[in-house]
Amino acid sequence: MAKPKSRFVCQSCGAVTARWSGKCDSCGEWNSIVEESVEPALPKGQSRTGGRRIEFVGLTGASAPPPRRTTGLVELDRVTGGGLVPGSAILIGGDPGIGKSTLLLQATASLARGGRAAYISGEESVDQIRLRAQRLNVGDAPVMLASATAMRDILASLDGADAPDVVVIDSIQTMYVDSLESAPGTVAQVRAAAQELIRLAKRRGFTLILVGHVTKEGAIAGPKVLEHMVDTVLYFEGERGHQFRILRAVKNRYGATDEIGVFEMTDGGLAEVSNPSELFLADRKQDVSGAAVFAGIEGSRPVLVEVQALVAPSPFSTPRRTVVGWDSGRLAMVMAVLEARCGVEVAGADVFLNVAGGLKIAEPAMDLAVAAALVSSLTGVPVPKEAVVFGEIGLSGEVRAVSQMDTRLKEAAKLGFAKALMPARRKRGTKGDGRGGEAIEMIELSRLGDLTLLFDDGSHARRLPRQAARGQG
Repeated sequence: MAKPKSRFVCQSCGAVTARWSGKCDSCGEWNSIVEESVEPALPKGQSRTGGRRIEFVGLTGASAPPPRRTTGLVELDRVTGGGLVPGSAILIGGDPGIGKSTLLLQATASLARGGRAAYISGEESVDQIRLRAQRLNVGDAPVMLASATAMRDILASLDGADAPDVVVIDSIQTMYVDSLESAPGTVAQVRAAAQELIRLAKRRGFTLILVGHVTKEGAIAGPKVLEHMVDTVLYFEGERGHQFRILRAVKNRYGATDEIGVFEMTDGGLAEVSNPSELFLADRKQDVSGAAVFAGIEGSRPVLVEVQALVAPSPFSTPRRTVVGWDSGRLAMVMAVLEARCGVEVAGADVFLNVAGGLKIAEPAMDLAVAAALVSSLTGVPVPKEAVVFGEIGLSGEVRAVSQMDTRLKEAAKLGFAKALMPARRKRGTKGDGRGGEAIEMIELSRLGDLTLLFDDGSHARRLPRQAARGQG
């Protein structure tokens, strides 16, 4: 009989080593390497036999696929691609206390009124879940509740002809497989538990929703293979100081990625936001320098948000750069182009940039809005209150066209904006020529220098104000 072997696996990144060490060479984590047993290899010349031949079929079938299950939350259905696909596995992650359990309990309660839905928690007792359900006004929903962590018991309860239509596991890091010696939450336990649950969901045809913890860097804890095993990966984002919550799809085999759903955290749970642009601009102050409204695209929906910038004299030899909601590297690029191509001096000043509402923007089309906010703060001249700004900036100072300009203009016109500072549109008759914004006066910019001229009121539009210039030392 072959001698059983073991290996050492890092519980943080999944790296495999031949021996134990205090620090993982791959990710640098300390005390994260755990010994795991592996199946012994067969002697040379022997192979595992007894398998059966699989049956191959074509892409088209005689029967139509089962319809999606709508959750009753329009924003959640939007992110998942129109509803939950039977037999699919969904992984949702987010910071502690952001509202993952609240969102799924509300969705499970709505699904239970039209089918069978089970909510299995490894973190809360049944009584605690009932208290939360009463606070969310869903205490009368026929949800099947359970508090369990043993995978053997969970699989035996779900593997039957009366299996639920939707199963929520909160969370996958608390589940354990008794055939493994490692503790719950380790790489081996998370991988094995998820594999067993996904296999059962595919066989029984119920939708599986897994809640995942995140690391301090914001990534889902456990092996990276967990995100490959599931069909959809959702991230629930938001700032603790804001009531807005963003549900973002980063992987979806049955729908579009980069789609977002917007929720508002209230005393009675999460409320859907059908018009995020109106909500993000609700507290906007007009005629204030250093603020610009950006017309962006998140997934398939246009979203208007306010970009705020503050350029202040720096008392330090190394000025500060503080960015919230945008890429700090891209801010440095926009500032470099402003200084090198337009003569706007910002190198010796502190720069603070904020996307109001707690939304995180990764779209290059916000370059022009950031530049407008910076120049506005620098000169003290407000951006026109009825104008939206969007466009990508090149290193040579050109303003590049962006996608779906007509969609951005329509959303701006719907909210009452009358002007748009934007790139030059493509010729008529070409695809994506930006039609649909005829109700808005379009100020087309080809160079970044054209933007700085709009803020030249005869004062210091091309240089730092006098007090900021002293701050350069």
